[in-house]
Amino acid sequence: MKTSFFVSVGLALCLFLAGCQDQKRTVSINPAVEAAVDGLQPLVDSCGIPVFQYAYFSPRGSLHGLVCAQDTVFDMPLPIGEQSIFQAASLSKPLFAYIVMKMVDRGQIDLDTPIATYTDIDRFEDKEMAQKLTPRIVLSHQTGLPNWAVSPSSDEWPTSRITFKYPVDSCYAYSGEGYAFLQRAVEAIQGEPLDAIARREVFEPFDMPTTSYAWLPAYDSLALVGFNRDGENRGQGRHPRANCAYTLRTNALEYANFLQRGLLKGEGLSEASHKAMFTHQVHAQRYADEPRACDSTVFWCLGFGAVKDDYYWHWGDNGNFKALWLLHPSTQEGFVYFSNRATGHDLLDPFLKQLTGDDLPLNDWIRN
Repeated sequence: MKTSFFVSVGLALCLFLAGCQDQKRTVSINPAVEAAVDGLQPLVDSCGIPVFQYAYFSPRGSLHGLVCAQDTVFDMPLPIGEQSIFQAASLSKPLFAYIVMKMVDRGQIDLDTPIATYTDIDRFEDKEMAQKLTPRIVLSHQTGLPNWAVSPSSDEWPTSRITFKYPVDSCYAYSGEGYAFLQRAVEAIQGEPLDAIARREVFEPFDMPTTSYAWLPAYDSLALVGFNRDGENRGQGRHPRANCAYTLRTNALEYANFLQRGLLKGEGLSEASHKAMFTHQVHAQRYADEPRACDSTVFWCLGFGAVKDDYYWHWGDNGNFKALWLLHPSTQEGFVYFSNRATGHDLLDPFLKQLTGDDLPLNDWIRN
């Protein structure tokens, strides 16, 4: 039986990487841990990832740092460091789910009350079906909605028509559109825009000063640019409006604060709400009409996924920015990473195998 979720980190430790070329350790760590950490460099090199930023935490200690592709020239107009900001993409969703659960505890919203009770359903073609949508159904991706009606960063999106792909509560169907619908309800109930709510509910309590769903002035000098598979600089990718499903920007250290304190420890939540977030709601067959072997051990909870019963996770993919976190509640360990190239998930299979000692089907599950 494994004694640790991450087989590579069995000691209390703290690792800092200075810049992107040299690894400088502030403490002495054992050879097995050194080998696992050093193993990141060839993986990052093989995928040509300009910046791979990560954080690990456990009751025994933590490590965090940067690994950058060597022998590859990228146009990086801003300095690179552990304060560098990445698009978190869909890692936006678990943080929003936590906010919703805090509201459940305060009696401001009910998981099984139709969202139409709190906001309009004007964009939906099928109003009768839309009346069935609840926060629980949205957070567990059982809405039957497409991911997006049209691109959520387009001018057309706020007034675009939403059509259901499947009946509500009939299957798992990953949908940012559902989350955005619930966001409107949350904003209507609290009488504030999303980022103001998130700053009060999450960012300030968990020491996340440079995390935001909306563009901050500090991002002019902190937000990294993203690169496509051809290595082309595609810019910082500013979004026109705050969206709980994909516009969060953050860094690994700040997001790890939320993961460790908000999700693993349940700070700010009742015991019942904390337990509910980690309860399986639906078998997460990624494509309802196309079952695959990799789907068999993946489930969805309230705001994030579960795999093989022992692990909880979520991935992020905004095209040229890729991210992922993995938690193991029984040992209170967690790992999160961010990357700024479309190849950022190419290292998942060998990396997760090295990190956990287990074969997790996450890369196969994520891929289209």
